[in-house]
Amino acid sequence: MDILRKGGGGWEIHEVKSSTKIEEVHLDDVALQYYVLAGTGLPVARASLVYINNQYVRQGEIEVEKLFQNEDLAQEAKERQGRIQEELGRQREVLKGPLPEIDVGKHCEDPYDCEFRGHCWAGVPEDSVLYLRGRGADKYAFYAQGCCRFADLPLEVLSFHQRIQVEASLQQKDFVNPKRVREFLRSISYPLCFLDFETFDMPIPPFDGTRPYQKIPFQYSLHYLEREGGELRHYEFLAPPGTDPREEIARRLVSQIPDGTCIVVYSSSFEKQVLESLAAWFPELAPKIKVMIENLKNLMVPFKNMDIYLPAMEGSYSMKAILPALVPGMSYEEMEVADGQMAGLAYSAMCGSSDPEEIERIRCALLDYCRLDTLGMVKIVEAMKAYC
Repeated sequence: MDILRKGGGGWEIHEVKSSTKIEEVHLDDVALQYYVLAGTGLPVARASLVYINNQYVRQGEIEVEKLFQNEDLAQEAKERQGRIQEELGRQREVLKGPLPEIDVGKHCEDPYDCEFRGHCWAGVPEDSVLYLRGRGADKYAFYAQGCCRFADLPLEVLSFHQRIQVEASLQQKDFVNPKRVREFLRSISYPLCFLDFETFDMPIPPFDGTRPYQKIPFQYSLHYLEREGGELRHYEFLAPPGTDPREEIARRLVSQIPDGTCIVVYSSSFEKQVLESLAAWFPELAPKIKVMIENLKNLMVPFKNMDIYLPAMEGSYSMKAILPALVPGMSYEEMEVADGQMAGLAYSAMCGSSDPEEIERIRCALLDYCRLDTLGMVKIVEAMKAYC
């Protein structure tokens, strides 16, 4: 419980969440708080969930009553009191006994990743069915039936993508669809650039015109080739701490990317979202930014479709798995910043620091990471040509 307030009709519980909607697990949270407070004899008049309104747009000072939504769930909490009492009784019995013998299953990641996953999965082998990826056959159902390794799986019940993952692992062979790879490479034209953004998002929008959890770019890396075999040029930008980076990023991109340039990104939905936001924030630049959006090429597609699949990818089509598999010697291992989430946290730390040495260390780590993202895409496209 985050807030306990005495109102005119009795005590009010306000369970505050950073979520943007009411979920089933939140109802149990409110019901448990109601159970505890009512059990002390306090008259509970209201049991509400306070959560973020992600349609709120900041203009000037934060309007708290518009940023948060407050919904009374007292009736739902009362209806769950029997369930809460039963669950608490069960947990008390568990605490009295030895360490419970609970095998791995969907509960390891639903509704949240379990904090004991590292302990319970410590002995899981690399070829375990638990590492089966993608939609299709249920890996936990197989595991429960005693199919513990890839070699135990009946291939005929797997989805297309799952079957490729399993066969590639068992046979240690690459799977390639040369026709589809050629089609993708032919869709790329020159001049050509490779673009990657790093963003942060916050529940409380930091700038005018922004919404809760809206992705705000603070950095980009851009590798540019005017023609095939030409000089590879690099541009980059990282916002100084404590500044609104949006306009400078938008204007730099418009000046650095010529009209009609083919823009390769790793996840077009992400970059498209960022570019659409920039176009909305700066209408005078929107025509040129919209042309950029039309020219985006999604490098993830041939890997998501498994037009190229190597055993070393281990069922993943993320950049972090693809790059070292296709380009040996290039990887994100041992980098101080190694993924987008770390980048956002590092930028936040940089903005909150007053130590010049720490700021410079984080700045260099962020530049190195974002630069590798776009240089990695350059090298992946080069490597793809060998599979045609």
